[in-house]
Amino acid sequence: MNVRSVEPAVGLRAAWLALTSVYVLWGSIYLLNRLTITDVPPLLAGSLRFLAAGLALGVIVLLTGGFSAFGMTRAQLLTSMLSGLLLPAWGNGFVALAQTRIPSGLAALLLAVVPLYIAVLRTVFGDRPSRATLVGVLVGLVGLGVLVLSGPGSGGTAGSAWWGPWLVVLAGLGWASGTYATTRLPVPPNPFAMATVQMVTGGVLMGLAGLLTGARLDLAAVSGVAWWAWVGAALATLGGFSGYALALRGLPVSTVATYAYVNPVIAVVLGVALVGERFSLLQALGGAIVLVAVVLVVRAERTPAELPDAPPR
Repeated sequence: MNVRSVEPAVGLRAAWLALTSVYVLWGSIYLLNRLTITDVPPLLAGSLRFLAAGLALGVIVLLTGGFSAFGMTRAQLLTSMLSGLLLPAWGNGFVALAQTRIPSGLAALLLAVVPLYIAVLRTVFGDRPSRATLVGVLVGLVGLGVLVLSGPGSGGTAGSAWWGPWLVVLAGLGWASGTYATTRLPVPPNPFAMATVQMVTGGVLMGLAGLLTGARLDLAAVSGVAWWAWVGAALATLGGFSGYALALRGLPVSTVATYAYVNPVIAVVLGVALVGERFSLLQALGGAIVLVAVVLVVRAERTPAELPDAPPR
């Protein structure tokens, strides 16, 4: 039995508002990360960001729901911690490392492989996506190809390296695995409690990885811009991760995964406007193809009756 079928559903309108916040907040976080890791080691920056966001969300959950809001079984706790390893630690950790060698917009574009990974995982485990969903994913990958092949980009905060793009592709595998796991394994009844555990787990693991690899934080060397970017990234993490957890409760996983198509467009525009990352007409074409893919996937995964409280599939 799918364990999610017995859980309370999230209203369709609330789920779409949550997903919209993910579009906007996570689309901007690539640029904020770039500005932060200019002065702060990437894994430590990510660790502090997720710990701050996770602890802040935990306080909010306690104030609004009390200690009972964190009630979860051992299996639900393990799912939350596993997804904390796969989502923030593996997914965001590798992206932060890659952004030292590739532009922020390119990092966001490469993460559009996430819906493809999810479609493959669904097929492997017997939850086969519809043909229309697969067509939408393939269209999105065409758009991704156009965007990536249209130019080498302008480099990361520490130059360029061939392994940068591949590290982001690997990060996408971790993110997709964590996303799919939260739709198949037992999860806590409160999505914000789960998001708290995910972020704190990911923050601790990234911090340990950073320290073990020799990363150190020199507060005197951190500029004002980097500090403000870190604060913005922490707030975007708090809002985006909470919205992501909520959206997964009320929308099909393939619909939620469309953030991987929308975020790159936002990230590229911000990179061009604020830090001079290159964006050509051919990339504009790729972005348009990506948006078409969003429409295809959303239409394919739409609930038949469009009920406000329809349970997730």
